[in-house]
Amino acid sequence: MIKVIVHKFNMSDVEDPDLWAAQTLIEWEKSEKGHWVMKNAIEPTWHRCFYEYGWQYTITAEMSEEQLTYYKLKYE
Repeated sequence: MIKVIVHKFNMSDVEDPDLWAAQTLIEWEKSEKGHWVMKNAIEPTWHRCFYEYGWQYTITAEMSEEQLTYYKLKYE
């Protein structure tokens, strides 16, 4: 299995960043790319880290080599 970053976005500094990020995370999950990742990847997870003057959210997923090849050809 290969762990890969499938999406990331930045957000300004807010009091409850997870609450503000929820809409963007759900919109990504409902997109064609997000729907494919949620259906085919193993354990897609999101991570939050402090980034300059705000937050950076990163969604990672584990995929087999075949799934990763398909993902790269179709979505990147």
